[in-house]
Amino acid sequence: MNQNTLIGLPNIRLTSTCDLVAAGFLARYSGKTRESYQVSLRILWQWCNSVGLEVLDAKRPHLELFLRYLEEGRGNQPVTVAHHASIVKCFYRFAEIDGYMEKDPAAHLRVPRVYIDESKTLGLERAELGALIQTARASHPTDGALVALLGMMGLRVSEACAVQVEDYQLIERGHRVLKMVGKGGKPATMPIPVQVLRMLDAAAGDRASGPLLLRQSNGQAMNRKAAALAITRLCKKAGITQKITPHGLRHSYVTACLDAGVPLRDVQIAARHSDPRITARYDRARHNHDRHANHTLAAFLAGAA
Repeated sequence: MNQNTLIGLPNIRLTSTCDLVAAGFLARYSGKTRESYQVSLRILWQWCNSVGLEVLDAKRPHLELFLRYLEEGRGNQPVTVAHHASIVKCFYRFAEIDGYMEKDPAAHLRVPRVYIDESKTLGLERAELGALIQTARASHPTDGALVALLGMMGLRVSEACAVQVEDYQLIERGHRVLKMVGKGGKPATMPIPVQVLRMLDAAAGDRASGPLLLRQSNGQAMNRKAAALAITRLCKKAGITQKITPHGLRHSYVTACLDAGVPLRDVQIAARHSDPRITARYDRARHNHDRHANHTLAAFLAGAA
């Protein structure tokens, strides 16, 4: 099978059954999700070719060996193996649903368990986030708008980079709002606080359309890499020693909302988390040291020690 068939949907040879199944599967997704799924399928295709196996002829033992190849042959970490495995399982599930296989060979596939250290999902504390916002605002209008969108609106970095000046000019129910398309192609409308609006207007200047965030070096639209470099630079300037990524500011946004007393359900809606358990993870993490059983035990034993 030609490896180039999985580079993009237009290049898939629909005369091949395997490629037709892949095309139908990938057509369900778009953007970064599709690109990520293409990578996983391409790796599966390459491995099957290397062992002389047709993708749709795979059995569970074959796929177990494929995961072992990811771990030992490619040196992937458990989180990466679990990521590829979840996509492979989804692919074969739809192959069975569409009638290309009698039985899903990945139904009982062993997937590595991935454990999340919830203490690492907190991001910046209130004082640190405030210092970063002040530093960004004083640095440059684009810096201020970037930090405001990430840390005060909770946008993902790709969403922030995609904001156009015209996207936040509408008024709904007395509020200026930002209209955008988020993860998974889901549309979202978000009210803009006055403090954030001022920073967005400063970044837009006299422009009435086009990308809101422009790189200071060349005036081109900001991308994920440029945003990450800007956040690193601003954190250093603000005296923040821990490593913070753009997504770390989204973490900071969620934690700050919870610390401000916003109900968990409202935070889930604001952050656009599809699963309330994701938001609850932040709620547990922000108090997991303060309410840890070790403190209670130490106090209990204090009189006897």
